[in-house]
Amino acid sequence: MRVLAVAGFLAALALFAVVEWVSRRPGSRVPSLGDVCAYVMRYEVGPVPVGRIGVFGFWWWLGWHLLAR
Repeated sequence: MRVLAVAGFLAALALFAVVEWVSRRPGSRVPSLGDVCAYVMRYEVGPVPVGRIGVFGFWWWLGWHLLAR
């Protein structure tokens, strides 16, 4: 089961790399990961920066699952 989880994370990492590579080509309409993060982080509901909280939560979740044993 652990091998399946590691394979899933590696597949997701490879997919992110391919999408980032495609987004960096000249004339590409695919946004880069930085553009997507910037767009999400601008989202606010009143005074609450919901986008920033969401991005922080995603990185926290990702770090917990990749670094915690």
